[in-house]
Amino acid sequence: MWDGTAVSDGPQDRIRAAVLQLRAGTDKTDNLARLGALTRRAADAGAQVVVAPEAAMHDFGPPDLPLAPVAEPLDGAFVTGLAGLAADKGVTVLAGMFETVDGDPERAYNTVVAVGPGGVLGAYRKAHLFDALGWVESERLAAGPPEPLVLDLGPIRLGVMTCYDLRFPELARALCDAGATAIAVPAAWVAGPLKEDQWLTLVRARAIESTAYVVAAGQPAPGYCGRSVVVDPLGVVAAGVPDGEGLAIADLDPGHVSDVRRRIPSLQHRRWSVVPR
Repeated sequence: MWDGTAVSDGPQDRIRAAVLQLRAGTDKTDNLARLGALTRRAADAGAQVVVAPEAAMHDFGPPDLPLAPVAEPLDGAFVTGLAGLAADKGVTVLAGMFETVDGDPERAYNTVVAVGPGGVLGAYRKAHLFDALGWVESERLAAGPPEPLVLDLGPIRLGVMTCYDLRFPELARALCDAGATAIAVPAAWVAGPLKEDQWLTLVRARAIESTAYVVAAGQPAPGYCGRSVVVDPLGVVAAGVPDGEGLAIADLDPGHVSDVRRRIPSLQHRRWSVVPR
């Protein structure tokens, strides 16, 4: 966890990533302000890409809270605010929001938007809705298409998935097939028995099987599990936020990805003939 000490710029063949652990509420203006404060701290510490949690714009609230009324388009106040922040600090920011669904006044998309200094770089709409453990996201949210989003960010290619997507390894594999060397996972991993252990296990598993970095940002306790981490391609936790709000920073080294993929070429060893279609 970053302790406030200034960090010098990393090597040019690497990119410095920050993972934010933010407790979002239902006041969108306040959420954006606190997200902005953490992002500025990260940028001042040399971060070039910042990953914030799922639902950073507005919390899920109780399971029966309608989310369509708080949803915004990609040119709304939240994304506009992120764009100004990204331009001001020269960083790329990924954050979770609820996005308006054209033609469906009852549901919103659970979207991760990526914004760079020049504007919106892309948006991923969560494909797997969390209809489990007493939650029925599909009553409030619309599933997005299972289409990989991979962003070119200098020395790395960053794929995007959201929270419950973490339980579906085929999405991580699709991101790797699309060229990802790192995967961002904004999440609001609901607290509960064994949930923290499952979160960390799945984050590390996706890193190991993908031989890629995973930058996983969560919301903290009491409602969620926290434990935001950056994990390297061997599954080693490089940096993390243990509890509360805060941020952690680690360098993503494409050379390390290449070395791991050379020594453990599991992505090349897949035998599609034994995979049911």
